[in-house]
Amino acid sequence: MKTLKIPEATITRLSVYSRFLEQVDRKGVVTISSSEIAEGVGVSPAQVRKDLAYFGEFGTRGVGYNVKELLHQTLKILGLNQEWRMVVVGAGNLGTALCSYRGFRERGFRVVGIFDNDLTKIGKKIMDLEVLGTEKIPEVVKEKDVGIGIVATPADAAQETADILVKAGVKGILNFAPTILNLPEDVEVRNVDLSVHLEILTFNLRVERLKKMV
Repeated sequence: MKTLKIPEATITRLSVYSRFLEQVDRKGVVTISSSEIAEGVGVSPAQVRKDLAYFGEFGTRGVGYNVKELLHQTLKILGLNQEWRMVVVGAGNLGTALCSYRGFRERGFRVVGIFDNDLTKIGKKIMDLEVLGTEKIPEVVKEKDVGIGIVATPADAAQETADILVKAGVKGILNFAPTILNLPEDVEVRNVDLSVHLEILTFNLRVERLKKMV
């Protein structure tokens, strides 16, 4: 792989390409062109070629890409050629939904533990997992070789939760709490604030309405 700085938008599109390739592979398609990929995901053929060029040379000019090979390469680039074990902290509605989400397993992510500090939730079963107290986090992280922690707690508990995960050895945090986490530089953090995404939607809808009024 080239050592260029890869734009985050390129990684996002690569994930989309891999999902599209999975779909066409299931249909038995053997080869595919950049134009067909572009049409399938809603970008330009030039953008597809530019994104893939960050990672090497794929396909044959005039022939296209071998679907299985390109799918294998995109999954490898994304780190999805291995299983990623995760734990969820927060056994409320969101945490329960995340543990039940089949899409994780389909992409190689497996939830191996769920935790909460609410005594009324500890001991209950979510899917095939028993809700454990947060004091059990270090033990499970070490025993299950956990790489990713999902924070699904209220905002006021998120920082403490993330600190426990990091101290236990977790290097990747997916944060659903509506707050910014202060963590070491070697910990990768992704913040998912659903309200922000809704507000972006409402902004764009408002802009479109204003255009129609002009």
